[in-house]
Amino acid sequence: MLEEIPIADPSAGIPDVIRSETPVSRFRLILSRLRSTPRFWVGLVGLLAIGLWAMFGLLPNAWNATDLDVYNMGSGPTALHWFGTSDIGEDIYAQTIVGLRKSLIIGLLVGPMASLIAGVIGAVAGYLGGWWDKTIIWFIDLLLVLPSLFLFVLLSPIFKSLSWVALIFLLAGFGWMIMARVIRAQTMSLRERDFIKAARFMGVDTWTIIRRHVLPNVSSLLIIDATLGVGGAILSETTLSFFGFGIQAPDVSLGTLLAAGQGAAATRPWLFVFPAAILVFTVLSASLIGDALRDAVDPTSGANRA
Repeated sequence: MLEEIPIADPSAGIPDVIRSETPVSRFRLILSRLRSTPRFWVGLVGLLAIGLWAMFGLLPNAWNATDLDVYNMGSGPTALHWFGTSDIGEDIYAQTIVGLRKSLIIGLLVGPMASLIAGVIGAVAGYLGGWWDKTIIWFIDLLLVLPSLFLFVLLSPIFKSLSWVALIFLLAGFGWMIMARVIRAQTMSLRERDFIKAARFMGVDTWTIIRRHVLPNVSSLLIIDATLGVGGAILSETTLSFFGFGIQAPDVSLGTLLAAGQGAAATRPWLFVFPAAILVFTVLSASLIGDALRDAVDPTSGANRA
């Protein structure tokens, strides 16, 4: 009786991407790279944990941010006050959560808003060209050479009379210029592609081409910029609030908590250490996600990284 000789599978050893009959989309390829990137999961879990803590962290706590414990003023961390109290008896744990909420809201709004502005302005400049491009680039270069911190200081008296929401528009209005130049350069190469030329020859108007063809093709860059911009916006808001030009009392943010606790950082470290640790952890988590997204979109960007 003849033995059956096993025939080797000709597709054995060939990657799934090559064996697949259907082409792998760019989104699925980026998602596959993210799954195998540990720092993406570390950053995502960290940011989700921070977000959940900011939303529900006050539920198990007996104190609100405005409550005063006159019997435990300036006390260290205890079972009653987990992060200690301030000089007037405010619960630092409750104030840290409230300040984190404010900083997260600002960061999560400023990052995408600045990226959206950069995408629209950069795409318009790169696609239209001519005097449109020259005017927009001149305006971008003007904003880049102006010291943004000095402008924030000059404009802070105006925004102090308004709600802290005005700070979101101020930070977004000065955080889009560099990415706009990147989007402009990408758009200038995209406008010479065949699908853009075909749409133009078919009579599709300029704004429809930018919305349907240009912006989707640079969306990966905008997503990366928005993610990295969250951490940058939180740091910017914290810096401004620390120096008294951002969030104003009675509102609380991580920056105002750091400013209030800096003088006692050596003698009563709980006033400064806990808000600072939360700030570092939040910004680090957002930065890890943005860094992983950048490497997933452009694998060569991390080729030389250890």
